[in-house]
Amino acid sequence: MVQIISDTSTLYSVREGKEKNIEIVPLQVTIQSKTYVEFEEIQSKELIDLINQGGIPSSSQPTIGRVLEAYEKHKDQPILNITMADGLSGTYQSAYMAKNQSEGDITVLNSKTLCGPHRYLVNKAVKLAENGKSVEEIVDILTPSIQNSVSFLIPQDFEFLRRGGRCSKVAASLGGLLKLVIVMKQSDDGKQLDKHVLARTYRKALASICDTFHEKGVDEDYVISISHATNQEQVNDTYQFIHQSFPNTEIEIFDLSPVFITQGGPGCLAIQAIKK
Repeated sequence: MVQIISDTSTLYSVREGKEKNIEIVPLQVTIQSKTYVEFEEIQSKELIDLINQGGIPSSSQPTIGRVLEAYEKHKDQPILNITMADGLSGTYQSAYMAKNQSEGDITVLNSKTLCGPHRYLVNKAVKLAENGKSVEEIVDILTPSIQNSVSFLIPQDFEFLRRGGRCSKVAASLGGLLKLVIVMKQSDDGKQLDKHVLARTYRKALASICDTFHEKGVDEDYVISISHATNQEQVNDTYQFIHQSFPNTEIEIFDLSPVFITQGGPGCLAIQAIKK
């Protein structure tokens, strides 16, 4: 059977992945001169506490050594490693470099997404593997979903995006317009975040996102995800607004990981959709 490998962009910890037969390779966060493996050595709330104490976090992809360990662990099986979007992280590159150092039967797939949609792809891949599908068949089945995914981010503090280089300089400079709600959209190539809209209110920002979802054909054949950094009240309002626009579409809610809080900042919120 094909072994599915991925990373903590799926918002799965190593333990949670193991329970679903997914080998999860964690990303890392560095703050106050100390590096932590996310979900193992630091949780999201702990990171936010350190940020509130003045810490400035940075993140890094899994070490090649840890990826190699995952490959070695399943060397007798065909492996499909589904990584987070290349360009938003070096995770894909690490996975590919490790593949070149391994003798296993390994395929590395760039999900071109992250968080909720990434998790969906990995879950679907596991089900397909359990049903006896080959790596090639799984990739073929996942490809239409990868090609029909759209992601938005509503940050509270653009300094986090600017430091991480995840948005264009022009978009980052708009972060000073504090009286406006700024919505970022993942670029079509999946490699960065660009300004989508400047809205006067949060509801108008959500309306713009929903309009784009409709333009992209989002319907009951999609899954919408809302991922947040400890902002439950805003999440509830967001869920109700989106549910009214897409009453027949499955909507999932997730807590963001330490690495994504490092990139989007405390209070950030991601709204995404992917075709089933």
